[in-house]
Amino acid sequence: MTLQDIKQRFGIMGNNPLLERAIDVARQVAPTDLNVLINGESGTGKEVFPQIIHQNSSRKHGQYIAVNCGAIPEGTIDSELFGHEKGSFTGAHEARKGYFEVADGGTIFLDEVGELPLTTQARLLRVLETGEYIRVGSSKVQKTNVRVVAATNINFNVAIEKGKFREDLYYRLNTVPINLPPLRERKDDIYLLFRKFASDFATKYRMPAVKLTSDAEHALVNYYWPGNIRQLKNITEQISIIEKEREINLEGILQYLPNYHTNTLPALSNSSIGNSSSSSDMNERDLLYKVLFDMKKDLNDLKKVVHDIVQVGGSALGSLPTDDLQTIDRLYNNEGNFPVVSNEVKIHNPIIVKDTNGFNQPIVVEESLSLQDKEIDMIKKALKKHKGKRKYASQELGISERTLYRKINEYNIEE
Repeated sequence: MTLQDIKQRFGIMGNNPLLERAIDVARQVAPTDLNVLINGESGTGKEVFPQIIHQNSSRKHGQYIAVNCGAIPEGTIDSELFGHEKGSFTGAHEARKGYFEVADGGTIFLDEVGELPLTTQARLLRVLETGEYIRVGSSKVQKTNVRVVAATNINFNVAIEKGKFREDLYYRLNTVPINLPPLRERKDDIYLLFRKFASDFATKYRMPAVKLTSDAEHALVNYYWPGNIRQLKNITEQISIIEKEREINLEGILQYLPNYHTNTLPALSNSSIGNSSSSSDMNERDLLYKVLFDMKKDLNDLKKVVHDIVQVGGSALGSLPTDDLQTIDRLYNNEGNFPVVSNEVKIHNPIIVKDTNGFNQPIVVEESLSLQDKEIDMIKKALKKHKGKRKYASQELGISERTLYRKINEYNIEE
């Protein structure tokens, strides 16, 4: 099958080079029996690629079973995959075949394979290495001939370092990797997908298809899309049903794009933090940005004060020692940028006061640029402003109440 044939058969839209590369790798590896690991964020369409591999392989007439490993409870996952004998555990009223037995001669797709318990990972490793497995409650070794295609949205390097995933199993699964790009890296495909979804929903609900103005299309294309294609499809359906007007402008589309303006902030890549990062980590990042922005504002205000002193009281500054004038000139350069300093550096901000003889004299005030000190100061101010109510203080800071509670304990902040 050609690339275009695969796209048409499996409903894949887009001409992004990274997407087409992923399809091409799936097509080339399909005739072999190699294990495949599909990497991609949630909502990128990972579930389509195991079907491409299965339908283009010699196993296409065999069973194809898709298993969501994250949706099966830890206590029953072994039974689901490898089967069990009658009476092997409470509720096992009869023997049951597992997926590896049912799919013998076919393909198993293990979605969210990173969620498997370590004990199940050991069993899976044995199947991949020898084709052997044992039912729960049995001592009889059985054989199976199954091709495994796995998918995940976690960072395996992080999971392996934390001891949550076996390194040897990772290398067994990752014989051939297929990497799916997130939607934000497929900007040319975003509006194309929107039009396709809009057309589908117009047919489904018997109404005219929605269209976007040029500025609304620009906003759609430049949105971060944390939920990828799944999120785009859901938003298109919402717009198709809710909006009365069939042409959506910028104001209309922004109502459906959560946190549109904040998504332009720089983001940590998956390679550095992994998708296993908790929401509290993201909240801490947002708090750090808020601290940095407030520091920048404070520094700009300080520069303005010094500038006003120079303009209004230039003669007073003339009495300053040469060293202090050079300090001001060095701190506030011609471009209006404050020099980059480390957390530990303290800068001197000259303030002009009159001495007992009526002459202007500088007083040096040391201001700490420690991010931790700034963070503590902001938390204290927020708590004071809201009279110790953490719920409102956390909303003011833009972090969760749980993160605020942990920060209070971490920094020993007295409320």
